Amino acid sequence: MTGKQQRFAELLKKNKLRVTQPRLAVLGVISSKEVAVSQPELERLLGKEIDRVTLYRCLATFEEKGILHKVFDLHGTAAYAMCAAACSAEQHADQHVHFICSKCNQVYCLDEISIPQLHIPKNYRLDHVGVNAIGTCAACNQ
Repeated sequence: MTGKQQRFAELLKKNKLRVTQPRLAVLGVISSKEVAVSQPELERLLGKEIDRVTLYRCLATFEEKGILHKVFDLHGTAAYAMCAAACSAEQHADQHVHFICSKCNQVYCLDEISIPQLHIPKNYRLDHVGVNAIGTCAACNQ
């Protein structure tokens, strides 16, 4: 097992998940990307290594456990990225801006731009805050 796979195995164990090859493969692909990755793109990149149902279950479980977060591109397609902050099943603390390129439709997590703390009225419960910035990415600007 490589160092990266070992870190992923520890992450899975920490979240009380079994360490399986499909889970390690999904985490490996998503973590290697600079942009959020859609399920169809993951299917293409993983090939026949993982079937569609297993991939769907991995993504749903990882999102539930706070390992991944989901963001939607301009066409409403869900894309997934690794949580950069200390997220958990109880709370996604990954509150940052997502930049969506209007030309190539890639979704970038701008971890360095945090969202200010929101003060929600009494008896409301905040689960997630999402801010999307839409423009042209560096690659499309050249």
